[in-house]
Amino acid sequence: MAQSLAQITIHVIFSTKDRRPFLENRLLREELHRYFGGILAQIDCQLLAAGGTDDHVHILCLLARTCTPADLVKELKRVSSIWLKTKDSNLHDFAWQSGYGIFSVSQSQIDVVRKYIDGQEEHHRKVSFQDEFRQFLERNYVAYDERYLWE
Repeated sequence: MAQSLAQITIHVIFSTKDRRPFLENRLLREELHRYFGGILAQIDCQLLAAGGTDDHVHILCLLARTCTPADLVKELKRVSSIWLKTKDSNLHDFAWQSGYGIFSVSQSQIDVVRKYIDGQEEHHRKVSFQDEFRQFLERNYVAYDERYLWE
């Protein structure tokens, strides 16, 4: 084959350090979600949806053929942390948690995941972030040790 082609859709989830509610300002949160699109574009990835609440984010995106999942998350966290610290003096000690979750998404489920991400605020009126994340791990058969899951 003369060309190298890929179509890899992923759902990325990560939290603020210690799940602190750094992102409680809705306007800032929405601006951050758009900003993720710019970060992803710089590494040849494409944002499909971004959402979350005051303490975590969900990102649905196309992973570039030349980008590793770890590099994608590293760049999202690095660049957005620097940017967030410039947006408000109350964010001078902003940090993301060190861990994250990445889950593959089939083409047939992209709209379902997009709706799920768009409904995060409503969803978290009923379900905690920790319970949500455990459900993702279990649904995707990811082995984990609860002692090391949270910072």
